[in-house]
Amino acid sequence: MRDSDVRRATIAMLRDLHSGDTDTSIVQEMGVWSGSVRIDIAVINGELSGYELKSDRDTLDRLPLQADLYSRVFDRVSLVVGKRHAEKAVASVPAWWGVLLASEKDGAVHLRQKRRGRRNPGQDPYLVAQLLWKDEALSVLETIGSASGWRSKRIKAIHQHLADTIPLSQLLDYVRAALKRRQNWLGQTIPDQGNMPIDAKLHPRF
Repeated sequence: MRDSDVRRATIAMLRDLHSGDTDTSIVQEMGVWSGSVRIDIAVINGELSGYELKSDRDTLDRLPLQADLYSRVFDRVSLVVGKRHAEKAVASVPAWWGVLLASEKDGAVHLRQKRRGRRNPGQDPYLVAQLLWKDEALSVLETIGSASGWRSKRIKAIHQHLADTIPLSQLLDYVRAALKRRQNWLGQTIPDQGNMPIDAKLHPRF
């Protein structure tokens, strides 16, 4: 069971889950920590959810660092893991992460919920702000009437200013809106995804 097989099954699941949503974007390889680390799949709508994939052929060497960074940024995170690494991988991620087990049968990968996820109990405003590119960050400052004097500043200073001056819940709203508008991702946006508010009833599935 390869990473590409697990990825294909996860994308199919997410497309089915959000079928008809007109306010949902599904993005592969979304950059975190100024793009230096990329989560395998991100779902952007009323929340920012990440999916990290670990097939039986993967190693878990990077998982502790990934878990730390993703836990500072995403509203929700789910680990999709093959049987070979399941026990060790689950022990390496926070208890609020959701866990989906990937298994192969008759040439197809099947996903089964092992642990239902919960909302992130604590995000880092600065790392959340870092998801914004400079033009997006300046647009947020313009929206709140605070762009004067900041256009020539370094992006790190702008991110810190956003983190210091905007309440986290509001900052998350601005960031999610900017990500949904973004067109030229380094990764690919999954086609045929629209934009529709997320249905809170869907979350218990994870």
